[in-house]
Amino acid sequence: MTQNVALDLGWAPSACTLPTAEQPLRVAEFDALFADAVQAVQHPEQTRLRLELVFSPENAARAAELAARENGCCSFFTFTLTVAEGSLALEVAVPAEHVEVLDALAERAGAAASA
Repeated sequence: MTQNVALDLGWAPSACTLPTAEQPLRVAEFDALFADAVQAVQHPEQTRLRLELVFSPENAARAAELAARENGCCSFFTFTLTVAEGSLALEVAVPAEHVEVLDALAERAGAAASA
């Protein structure tokens, strides 16, 4: 994420190794996933976020692919995609020192889900 985008979103990109030019595109990809697929946002722990997604093979593939690419540049994220009994969820966990990143992600996903 770019410095300005990061500040606007409350994200902490200092640990991100994604090239600066690609960072706004990644933010847009997350925004699109949130707008298209997020049904509910839960923040069960300070360091863990759960996004309930619209169940479909396309959303599962999209979330998995985005999570894998994001983990490649921000290795502090732990993503867990769960497909079970007709439901789809993406869990995101971070170490305590990156809670502000997770909080910003939760806020962004929640805004998209309620729009």
